[in-house]
Amino acid sequence: MTKIPKYWGKAKIYLSKKDKIISGLIKNYKSPNEIILTTRKDIFFSLCKSIIGQQISVAAANSVFLKFKKKCNYKITPNVVANLTNEQIRKCGLSKQKIKGIKNLSRQIINKSFNPKLINKMNDEEAIIYLSSLKQIGRWSAEMILLFTYNRSNIWPVQDIGLLRAISKNYKKKYLPPENFVKVLQKRFSPYCSVATWYLWRSIDPEPIQY
Repeated sequence: MTKIPKYWGKAKIYLSKKDKIISGLIKNYKSPNEIILTTRKDIFFSLCKSIIGQQISVAAANSVFLKFKKKCNYKITPNVVANLTNEQIRKCGLSKQKIKGIKNLSRQIINKSFNPKLINKMNDEEAIIYLSSLKQIGRWSAEMILLFTYNRSNIWPVQDIGLLRAISKNYKKKYLPPENFVKVLQKRFSPYCSVATWYLWRSIDPEPIQY
């Protein structure tokens, strides 16, 4: 794990001036109880965790991932995963599609048909498209990788149920919140949508998920 993003302090000041709701959330989670976005800076680890966690509960995802991690002898690398058989991975609780996605990912990194280093040279939308070219990785997963692994400052994941629930709760909107209102918030929070997203998440779940 690494230290918090450099933009975090500046973003809190900016957002507090822009929006009373976010200002209140920031105050609620201030130090020493503040939970801050950090990252592992390990995209393969994060992508594997993202694939495993798709369409299942957080508790189930954590259980499966722990088994997968143990099967990898606690070294989740492309070479280790590539050498696991489909049956070994299946016994961790993964579906056929998720096994295919993880195995393909390991092969693509090994043969360099997917190069994570290129992402640093891309803007957010380019990076989302590049990540989404991987099997089992859609826009939501790509946005989570940019937010958690690369700590991009302006990710606004409008497909995320948690974010939409938090908007509905904090801004007294019906669920789902109106699309136009979600876009208004995005414009208001830019260029620090990631930080606004983080505090909105905390308003409905104090325990952060780490990809």
